[in-house]
Amino acid sequence: MTIADKKVVTLEFTVKNADTNEVIESSVGGEPLIYLHGFNNLVPGLETALTGKKVGDKYDVNVSAEEGYGVRDDSLVQEVPKAAFEGVEDVQVGMEFTADGPNGPVVVEVTKIENDMVTIDSNHPLASIPLAFSGEIKEIREASSDELEHGHIHGPSCDH
Repeated sequence: MTIADKKVVTLEFTVKNADTNEVIESSVGGEPLIYLHGFNNLVPGLETALTGKKVGDKYDVNVSAEEGYGVRDDSLVQEVPKAAFEGVEDVQVGMEFTADGPNGPVVVEVTKIENDMVTIDSNHPLASIPLAFSGEIKEIREASSDELEHGHIHGPSCDH
């Protein structure tokens, strides 16, 4: 069996900043990543590169920022009044919140606080960073009808 749309894939991975070689995240020595292929559950460049691979295949994939988490968009940085953080006693730089965006919930990070104004950024933290993925394909299986209906895998932590 090969990786294709509607397959559940288990893989071991390490992702690095391709420019600095700094490890961003790794599943080595921990839990592997399990995802439903073809449902935008991975960055596009990695998902495309994994298509057709088999269990036991190793991969080394460089993904441009455009095919990763996108290019930083300055229009996603805005100032809002501190009063918008109702119920939060002490807003601090680095805090993350979920806000209502035009296409549903979006994670924003507080990047600056000046007087009564707070600067928030909804760019992904890895926007504009080229990524280098490496790892090994551990398992491929057919997705269940529930997984296909919901667009993601179902496991012990799934709540529906």
